[in-house]
Amino acid sequence: MERTFLVLESGEVFAGSGFGYSAPTLDEVVPRQLRFSAVGEVVFNTAMVGYHEVLTDPSYTGQLVVMTYPHIGNYGTKDEWSESGPLHDTHGCIVDPRPVKAAGFIVRSLYRGPVADDRVTVDAYLRTNEIPGISDIDTRRLTLLLRDKGSKGGVLIRSRFSQAQELSRPEVDAAMKYLKAYPSMAGLNLVPMVGTKYEIPNNEISDKLHIALFDCGVKANIIQEFSKLNCRISVFPSDSSAERILQSNPDGVMISNGPGDPGTLIEQTEVVKNLIGKIPVFGICLGHQLIAQALGAKTYKMKFGHHGINHPVRDERTKRVFVTSQNHGFAVDEKSLPKEAEVWFRNANDGTNEGIYSDSLALYTAQFHPESAPGPYDSHWIFKAFLNAIPPRKEKR
Repeated sequence: MERTFLVLESGEVFAGSGFGYSAPTLDEVVPRQLRFSAVGEVVFNTAMVGYHEVLTDPSYTGQLVVMTYPHIGNYGTKDEWSESGPLHDTHGCIVDPRPVKAAGFIVRSLYRGPVADDRVTVDAYLRTNEIPGISDIDTRRLTLLLRDKGSKGGVLIRSRFSQAQELSRPEVDAAMKYLKAYPSMAGLNLVPMVGTKYEIPNNEISDKLHIALFDCGVKANIIQEFSKLNCRISVFPSDSSAERILQSNPDGVMISNGPGDPGTLIEQTEVVKNLIGKIPVFGICLGHQLIAQALGAKTYKMKFGHHGINHPVRDERTKRVFVTSQNHGFAVDEKSLPKEAEVWFRNANDGTNEGIYSDSLALYTAQFHPESAPGPYDSHWIFKAFLNAIPPRKEKR
């Protein structure tokens, strides 16, 4: 096992054992280039399970993920669990060739034993997909640092000296200099790096509800949940116009999740603005933020975000609290919301906005992930709530 190091932009160094794809030396890291491997914003995830879904979630593009649960990998990985979104476009080409979206994986203890015959180990999976990992570090200390001081840029590297047990001071200084020049997540547009690049129409002739999905980096299970509810889904890339989406004659539009800073997505916000009021609209995570921005609200960077599957959310209409899956580093400034947008959900821990609705405009949003993957399944009902808000076709037409 290679000696591998996590260096944070603030100068902290964590030494551990490498796994997956070999971490580069600092000389091999190209300055200021978005590589999607070994370097990015370091965030922590509090899930006990679901590491495969975490690794393949498009919203983790450009991030190094720390798992707070100490032991990871005991049940292996399997392609069927991936959240990478639609696999093929209309030309039969792979939509996104990077199954693993996270730039790196950070764990306390990695299981390295055998797994079931139809699965592969985390080590082998990351090695195949050219993503480095580091184990045998104090993830509790790292998590507390990120919680207290906020998410930070980091890089996974090896020493220039193959037998070195520690990085030299010049290497640490060079890594810090590199990270300070690397683009921060605030102000970063990553949506063009994920999702489909071509339309994936569904021209099935049936009585099924037709949902147009505006793909900013959709999770596969969002599509699966609509399919389970007997919908047909047409997928549109993030550079589509509102006119093109409406031309497909959908019954409703789904604005997907995705990575990066929503404040940079001027064109996508304008598209959503031109959809609102013309057709029922539903947004998840980044989609929630885009809908809020389209209404004139502001978004902001959170200190360390919400990443995990144990976040309590309160439905402000019923006062019911349920547990949700979340992955976001930005939030909607509730004070900037217009009067026509009412608060639907609020985080029960920190009070941040987790969803809005407007019956008059037929728009509904969730900052969390009601499709789960990984669980829990407490909020699956939100998909049905959106579909129930769609007028019957004979009235719509």
